[in-house]
Amino acid sequence: MKFQWIILALALVAGLVTRFVVDAQQETAATGASLAASGVLESGKDALDLFNPADPRLRVVYFGYTHCPDVCPTSLAVLSAALKKLDNDTRKQLWPIFITLDPERDTPEKSAQYAQYFHQDIIGMTGTAEQTKALAQKYGVLYMRTELKDSALEYAVDHSSYFYLLQPDGTLVDKVQHTLNPVILVDAINKNLTVSGS
Repeated sequence: MKFQWIILALALVAGLVTRFVVDAQQETAATGASLAASGVLESGKDALDLFNPADPRLRVVYFGYTHCPDVCPTSLAVLSAALKKLDNDTRKQLWPIFITLDPERDTPEKSAQYAQYFHQDIIGMTGTAEQTKALAQKYGVLYMRTELKDSALEYAVDHSSYFYLLQPDGTLVDKVQHTLNPVILVDAINKNLTVSGS
């Protein structure tokens, strides 16, 4: 009889532990979804809402980081070239955005300044590490910190390279792979502005 009580007690403890782990995972997932849903990031000294339905502009978002040696500067230069190919009326319907994947080093001021090097319309944004992870998961952005031995940079952030075209509510409408040809991005922008009726 005593043996049965021990088994029952162990089963009860195992059940409670399992419930605690499941609840914690659900809470973490909900928190991540909530952070991604909020979309409020910092740019310089301003807090900007990426998912502001009152702002009807099509978002053209690029995820990278300011210490990136090649892919990010190239992609932002392509974005800049694409913006220069568009007329003023079309550019007013766009919100070009750079979001850092390295919030540890890229302060809101640094991200904002970096984006402006490429084009005055590109807004650089920084979120918390949790926000960054949530947004990356939302849009399928792959990134990973890689330690660099014997380097002043200490680490790099390896990441996928796409332009994400988003509706004001954050819905992904198109994704353009890293390209050296700004016309490909221009075509995607024009197509999605036409579809959305902007």
